Formats: sequence, C-alpha cells, structure tokens
Amino acid sequence: VQLQASGGGLVQPGGSLRLSCAASGFSLLFYNIGWFRQAPGKEREGVSCISSSGDSTYYADSVKGRFTISRDNAKNTLCLQMNSLNPEDTAVYYCQIGGQPGSRGQGTLVTVSS
Repeated sequence: VQLQASGGGLVQPGGSLRLSCAASGFSLLFYNIGWFRQAPGKEREGVSCISSSGDSTYYADSVKGRFTISRDNAKNTLCLQMNSLNPEDTAVYYCQIGGQPGSRGQGTLVTVSS
C-alpha cells in the first residue's frame, strides 16, 4: 500500500504549486492522510494532515496561512495547494496515511528559486 505524490516542480519565490496524491488499489476513505517534506540535510517534517472525513486539518506553523490541504474521497485523492512559496519550502514532498510510514511512496520535488 503506497501513495504516489505528484505536481512538484521549479517555481519562483511567491509562486504557487498544487500537489496531488493518489492511491491505487485501495480506498483512502477511512484514513487520516498527511503531507510530509524533507529538505536536503534536514529531518523529515510534518506539513499538514486531514482527517478521514475532511472536517479536521492540521498545519505546521511554517506553512499556516499559505498551504491548504484538501481531499476528494470520490476521486480517492489528496491535494496540497501551496501559495506564497519561499526558498525554505524547497524539499521533497510525500503523502502518507496516518501512522503508516510504509505508505509513503516516491515523493515529488518542489524547488523554490529565482
């Protein structure tokens, strides 16, 4: 059971990106899901997560007010809208089912640079 993140790329400071996370072969419906990131030379950091119903969300202080997490249970996907990006947001972003680090598949690289 692994999730696949996509949507990363190179963006200038102040720009936006929208990351997507897809699951194949199983439903995300009953799971809390989150986004993590790992910058070069740094430890993995929890960025945001959302409850199975979508009613409850969490954001790290470093992204609060800039990032928005959402899920579409009908499409079995998770998204992360990232606005006002800055170079400190540069990292590989992963999506993961809550409490299941093995579900963290290949991430997507976000590079914020001018």
